[in-house]
Amino acid sequence: MSAFAVKGTAETPGVPPGGPVRGLAWAVLRLHRAVLVVWGAFLLTAVGMLVWEVEITADSVRDRIAACGRTGGLCRLQNLTDYSGTIGWASTLVYYSFFAVAAFAGGALIGRELENGTAQLAWTQSVSPTRWLAAKLAVPAVLLAVGGTVFVFVFRWAWAANRDLMGDDWTFNDVFAARGPALVAYGLCGLGVGALAGVVLRRSLPALGVACGVMYLVNHNLEKYREDLWPTVASGGSGGWSHPESHYWPMHLVETGIVLGVAVLATGAAFWVLRRRTA
Repeated sequence: MSAFAVKGTAETPGVPPGGPVRGLAWAVLRLHRAVLVVWGAFLLTAVGMLVWEVEITADSVRDRIAACGRTGGLCRLQNLTDYSGTIGWASTLVYYSFFAVAAFAGGALIGRELENGTAQLAWTQSVSPTRWLAAKLAVPAVLLAVGGTVFVFVFRWAWAANRDLMGDDWTFNDVFAARGPALVAYGLCGLGVGALAGVVLRRSLPALGVACGVMYLVNHNLEKYREDLWPTVASGGSGGWSHPESHYWPMHLVETGIVLGVAVLATGAAFWVLRRRTA
């Protein structure tokens, strides 16, 4: 039986207890609980890695570096890589998880529901197409916002805790995004783009592919032209122009605004297309 074919109340047959939208939100949680559990476990693992590296591994790395003795640079480099590499992988995987979000939204969340007729069944259960889409997007949007925000705060703490053991800086793509709200914005953008692809194509696999392709174009171009998001300043003595670290927040917030703008446009377009097709 479909997850949307829920038992109605005595007052309104076919409507889930607590109202159609609330009932649909719970149906979304039940239907996609495996994906949501994997997402939660993924974030907890990433956060756990950061905490472990700062609280446990950092002191061990310093002890090993002190014991390197005459072996010098290579020994030190290997130990630094062990520490900074783990933190780097955590930020990279969480940052680029927006590809997985776009694939999930376009494929399983929206595209498959329209392809197999589950969405149309939901619309007969006192839930309008617009409310159906709103409920489908609300649950993952909240989880993305909350989970991403927690990771950003933990990563900022971990990245700044032992800078002498790190081999990166604020200009690295994953560091740039993971230290602020751009990380959350990319996740929400993946959700909106995936929803639009699903509503337009109404087939899971094509929607999945198109959503990931669009997110690649958005992310690739923003990373490529990131330095153009804020005016550069003259570099002391070199005669060139560059971005000092004080430009991090202006550049970051401009990029966040652009990504959120794409997310809003894609989500709004998804609602518009759905209303047009179901009018």
